[in-house]
Amino acid sequence: MKNKVEEAKKILLGNRKNGYTLPTNNKLYPAQWNWDSAFIALGYSYFNLDFSIIEIETLLNGQWDDGMVPHILFHEKDTSYFPNHTTWQCGKNIPSSGITQPPVLASILRKIVEKNKLNNDQNSRITKVIKKIKNYHDWFIKFRDPNKTGLVSILHPWESGYDNSPIWDQPMSNIKVDKDLNYKRRDLEVSNSDERPLKTDYDRYVTLRDQFRDVQYDPHKLYEISDFNVVDVGFNALFLRANKDLLTLAKNLDLNFDDLNNFVSKTENQILKLYDDNINDFVSKDLKTNLNIVVPSITNYFTLFANLENDQLNKKIINNLKNHNINDNYYFSTIKPNHPSFEEKRYWRGPIWINCNWLIYQGLIKKEPEYANEIKKKTLELIEEKGFHEYYSYKDGSVMGANNFSWSAALYLDLVLEN
Repeated sequence: MKNKVEEAKKILLGNRKNGYTLPTNNKLYPAQWNWDSAFIALGYSYFNLDFSIIEIETLLNGQWDDGMVPHILFHEKDTSYFPNHTTWQCGKNIPSSGITQPPVLASILRKIVEKNKLNNDQNSRITKVIKKIKNYHDWFIKFRDPNKTGLVSILHPWESGYDNSPIWDQPMSNIKVDKDLNYKRRDLEVSNSDERPLKTDYDRYVTLRDQFRDVQYDPHKLYEISDFNVVDVGFNALFLRANKDLLTLAKNLDLNFDDLNNFVSKTENQILKLYDDNINDFVSKDLKTNLNIVVPSITNYFTLFANLENDQLNKKIINNLKNHNINDNYYFSTIKPNHPSFEEKRYWRGPIWINCNWLIYQGLIKKEPEYANEIKKKTLELIEEKGFHEYYSYKDGSVMGANNFSWSAALYLDLVLEN
């Protein structure tokens, strides 16, 4: 274990550039990613608190004037990745993508702040960070829930963080792909094609991206014009928890973010309504067709991380989770293995992702500690047996995607050193 801790630190430091950290050290992801950086900052907080704060500050240096924090920041203008800064054509201080990613930053920051003794300088930097995160959350509420429902939309599958999940199959099937698409994928040059999204997925991703670029990523327009508009239960659960954590951080620093309270209550009520008793599972909503999306995705269990104030429902969610990978040595597969959309190796359609296990573990610690510790133990065993990879087969733990993967290393450090 001691060797693995040192290896995890070495991976983070090896992937670190000037103030930010790459998801891996190969050509697959040569930029700074939004939710990766949040998880990475947590890892640094165990051995270099300054690097931890700098990681978050650098991410927020790319925040747009309207409050959005992009899902990618292209610090070095590397064109080996697609889509790179030349295709997005946006970003003010730093070239960036024109969409966002799961807002886990407040939740991670709360964890970092609560387990570290901050000096005056660090406190003042954290206060600035928290104010920027508040602007980010306000952006979601204003532009991604314009009808004031309490639930926010994602307008591109990349915003979810779980890019090619079967959750998006139905809403993506309605996208009319541009006939004149001209792009070259770089991911297939460094990764196995049966572990990556399909060409049909990429055609739709790029069609949406072009649609957004045509209106200069104007947030007032995107909600209406996007051919993809989904209220995803997992994403909203992460946002609910982030708002709760942001309120706690604000209170501790005597900042007044009370306007968030109403939104939190509304979100909590609306997420409860997304649970369908007939199928005993959560549904997401395709707002373009008004259809329910029913997919047994591990991300539905981010509702445990949201700490819903409904014990009865939490018990149901935990029972369902226990049947997700029943009798398996490794968990959790991204999609329940008996579902027709499940693919053992294809990115977010089957493999195990360490961040999903981590989020679920966090959501279970106070609800069912014994089960939480079983998940923690299995997750640590997987990493100690197979190493720090991007994703893993739920069948035999075989490794896929990038190696030396930053968030696997960072979250390993948190799981091992948290006590």
